[in-house]
Amino acid sequence: MATQTHEFTVEMTCEGCSGAVNRVLGKKEGVEKFDVDLPGKKVFVTTSLTSDEILETLKKTGKATNYVGTKN
Repeated sequence: MATQTHEFTVEMTCEGCSGAVNRVLGKKEGVEKFDVDLPGKKVFVTTSLTSDEILETLKKTGKATNYVGTKN
């Protein structure tokens, strides 16, 4: 599958929240890179994995997470 950048909203309120996102994505095989926008409560993940796979990984943080779509 081709590499795409997926956008998610994650209910992050502090550095601890974004740290949890960094930990789960940092361990996930297949994630090429990711950017966390704490003030905007957004996470951008560049990967060849499906959006569902990343969504399930992000949900491991315990934060409310939604898939927004792919970013070009």
